[in-house]
Amino acid sequence: MVSLVGSAHSFEFVSVLSGYGRLTRGLPGGFLVLVSAVVACSGKQSPSSACSKDVDCRDPRICERGLCVDPRPIATGSGTPTVTAVSDAVVAPIAGSPPFAMFGGDARHTGKRGGPAPAKAPKEQWKASVGGVVAGSPTIGPDGTIYVTSHDGGLYAFTPAGVQKWKFAMGDRSWSTPAIAVDGTIYVGSDDDHLYAVSADGKLRWKLHLGACDPKGFGPESSRCDVDGGPTIGPDGTIYVGGDGIHAVWPDGTLRWKLATPEHVASTPALGADGTVYAGCQDDALYAVAPDGTKRWEVRTGGDVDAPPAIGADGTIYVGSDDKALYAISPAGQILWKTLTGGDLRSGAALGADGTIYVGSHDGRLYALTPDGKVRWRVAAADKIAATPGIATNNTILVGAEDEHLYAIAPDGTLLWLLALAGDVDTTPAIARDGTIYVAGDDAQLHAFR
Repeated sequence: MVSLVGSAHSFEFVSVLSGYGRLTRGLPGGFLVLVSAVVACSGKQSPSSACSKDVDCRDPRICERGLCVDPRPIATGSGTPTVTAVSDAVVAPIAGSPPFAMFGGDARHTGKRGGPAPAKAPKEQWKASVGGVVAGSPTIGPDGTIYVTSHDGGLYAFTPAGVQKWKFAMGDRSWSTPAIAVDGTIYVGSDDDHLYAVSADGKLRWKLHLGACDPKGFGPESSRCDVDGGPTIGPDGTIYVGGDGIHAVWPDGTLRWKLATPEHVASTPALGADGTVYAGCQDDALYAVAPDGTKRWEVRTGGDVDAPPAIGADGTIYVGSDDKALYAISPAGQILWKTLTGGDLRSGAALGADGTIYVGSHDGRLYALTPDGKVRWRVAAADKIAATPGIATNNTILVGAEDEHLYAIAPDGTLLWLLALAGDVDTTPAIARDGTIYVAGDDAQLHAFR
């Protein structure tokens, strides 16, 4: 079923806020994507098949010196393991610390925040510089520390009072939302093609090099291995993240498995109740991967899938695409419905307690959809919404926009309040248990509102 916004059978409530804020200029930085119809994951390969890159070979084979060969792990020393391919050897599970906080609030990316949102516009308590644009959402650790990444290449840690505890330097800018385990370990990715594990006191535990791209080059081939969205922590401590494929990493920093994809995976992986891993790819597809790393299915859309999936209580997967549609897909890989909007969907969906699906669009609107894909209402900002909404414990929806505002919206679509910032807000605010809201964006500041 396709639900068209504005169609006769779809009810919508529109609140236009075009008077607030100024329009920003141009689209946010994106990826140059080349899609080839000849790339396929299921094509048969012999051990001596000619190739130019890994995707020319049948998984799990890789391309070396123009030939498809069996993969082998490569280590570069203790503390900083580097793996370019998954080994097919059987390894015993390595248990890790369970998750505490991550993108989307949990491994299903439901959007739940940790505290309530105020009924009236809160006051700014403090702000702190983080040296560059913030594209990954702030995250709160078990002890209340706030973590945020920056395009200056830093992972920052702040106390609830706004005092900087430490800064950990990565090799390049970061787009990641930090994921934090119960033991305080912080996992974060960087454009230097590494996944990092950092201790609660800001020390490197390990880093893992993902893929074999040139991190100093330009264009899609050099950016394929960027470790962008996520990571996501599984219940056993396994870390899931994108790059030049979908990766599962043991808590000790060794590669568990990798599913190679034809294009870059910027989407933050989500986990189903049965351990299935879901992630979008810039080859226009959503992938479902079994817990052992084998592909279960792929669903193709009409555009890049950079949006992170969200998984409902019944296992339905909700994901947006650059073809301007939000898709609802069954755990078996069947498209249940799609709802068209007026722009690309880079925003992840957030899921209300009553089953309502909230998602932002590059058409500048936040949509509220029924579980069968009909539009309940939409609220318009003055520019694109690339941010994933967050849902406070009192059911208020918070969403940022590229009109340099953060919006608070009631479940019925009523605008409660908005906050003006000095830059675009493409991130999801974190909310502490006491109701303090932490938000960051293009103004290179972490803000605390209460």
